[in-house]
Amino acid sequence: MINNKSEIKIDWEKAEIKVDWEKVNGLVPAIVQDSSTGTVLMLGYMDKEALANTNRDGEAWFYSRTKKRLWKKGEESGNILRVVDMKIDCDNDTLLVSAIPNGPTCHTGTVSCFGYELKKNAIKELFAVIKDRKASLPEGSYTTSLFKSGVDKISLKVSEEAMEVIHAAQKQTKERLTEETVDLLYHLFVLLVEKGLTLEEIEVEMQNRAKK
Repeated sequence: MINNKSEIKIDWEKAEIKVDWEKVNGLVPAIVQDSSTGTVLMLGYMDKEALANTNRDGEAWFYSRTKKRLWKKGEESGNILRVVDMKIDCDNDTLLVSAIPNGPTCHTGTVSCFGYELKKNAIKELFAVIKDRKASLPEGSYTTSLFKSGVDKISLKVSEEAMEVIHAAQKQTKERLTEETVDLLYHLFVLLVEKGLTLEEIEVEMQNRAKK
């Protein structure tokens, strides 16, 4: 579970201006997706105060239409939604919230309020966790120590892990090669996050290469 604040990339002041509050009668629908899998987790509604609280905490707040009050997701269960990104649609009347769930999102105990789960994307999930570590720098975390060591040291670790992959491929078992490959990917992801690259940018370049 992730228990540290993550960085919200959105410009909240501009985002609130873009919301057509009159059109949505003061409550904008907010669709929440798992940032690592794309699974649609829930639909909630935010008023201006809920949006401001989300900005303040880095955790999702909503307005309950039945209880007529603000509520923080996970305020009782602890299953908060750590917001990592947010977008507004072309009509300025719906929000798309990208978040890291800290446990099941639905009150019934399921991952999604819509009764389905997408298969976990381990690559995206790992990358999302590393991004969260970069934003929060929790004490005692190995990932935190890497970020604090700087680009040169992280790059050196990537080089070392690449050599380990080569050695495993040449002289060790398939299982060991698998383990060393994961170590290499982890350290490479730390380097990418440190340099501000995203998986989306990598995917675009991969798609460009595939066209050649």
